Amino acid sequence: MKELKYQAVTPKEYQKVTPEIFFKQRRRFLKLGAGSLVAALSVESLLADIVNKTDKLHYRPMSDKEMLKINRNVIFPTPEELATSYNNFYEFGYSKSDPKNKAGSLKTSPWSISIEGEVQKPFVIDVEELITKMTLVERIYRFRCVEAWSMVIPWIGFELREFINFAKPTKEAKYIRFTTLYDPKQFPMQGGFLGLGMGSSFLDFPYKEGLRIDEARNPLSMLAVGMYKKRLLPQNGAPIRLVVPWKYGYKMIKSINKIEFLKKQPVSTWEAENSREYGFYGNVDPEVSHPRWSQSSERVIGQRGRVPTLYLNGYAKEVEHLYAGLDRKKLY
Repeated sequence: MKELKYQAVTPKEYQKVTPEIFFKQRRRFLKLGAGSLVAALSVESLLADIVNKTDKLHYRPMSDKEMLKINRNVIFPTPEELATSYNNFYEFGYSKSDPKNKAGSLKTSPWSISIEGEVQKPFVIDVEELITKMTLVERIYRFRCVEAWSMVIPWIGFELREFINFAKPTKEAKYIRFTTLYDPKQFPMQGGFLGLGMGSSFLDFPYKEGLRIDEARNPLSMLAVGMYKKRLLPQNGAPIRLVVPWKYGYKMIKSINKIEFLKKQPVSTWEAENSREYGFYGNVDPEVSHPRWSQSSERVIGQRGRVPTLYLNGYAKEVEHLYAGLDRKKLY
């Protein structure tokens, strides 16, 4: 499997893809001093300038002076170890550690995706071939779980709108449905509770999620194939997953093997399980509480305390027009 060749985020581009509030919060790091800042945050692993596009990623670490100079245009991702060990992936189990502990045997290559529904011509394509046809970019996005915790993740992938143009949907396509691979041998919980064939304790697999076509075409929406400058790990949804940063994490379906273009709004897995608690939209909104807990604040993984949750996860400027005239209380 080849290394990913992609367009890395430059310091000037960070502000375009991350909420302004996070630039302001970075000011507090200045108080640490340049040396402490670099030591504490491992700058060398957070920012890189691509020198050439060979199969390996070549970059130069930023100097202390450069880091302080572009301070306002940078956010710091969650440590990779936390982002790859604290996950929800119910196909492997219900504990946050289950995905890392049980996903290692997932075979992610070869991996094909079936494109179906309202398209000019249905087709099947291998993920590796698809990657060669797309423009890979790095995006640093906030990730907000419906459970009121959050991370900041540096993704590698391609804009969903580029994929849509490649798939050539018909004018009848108003929605997109994504489906996770169904393979109980690789995903033990798909075989039933404890993998004993007794039926899932609460979810109807395979996992499904959906978007309106205009949501999918927004420049922020992407299909990710990597994170932290490397391929996705199985516990994070390898080999390909959905990333829609203004929505709760349950919308960001993992290990996709089917994408359908539909005329009518599909029913998502969590929506089918409990529509009172999990709606089709899954938009992050601090003013719309989950029936069992508040969404007004969140616990940032790797940090102490809680921080206020931002409307649409801080991306309102880019996406709130998609919901003009709609009742926010119905967009959970």
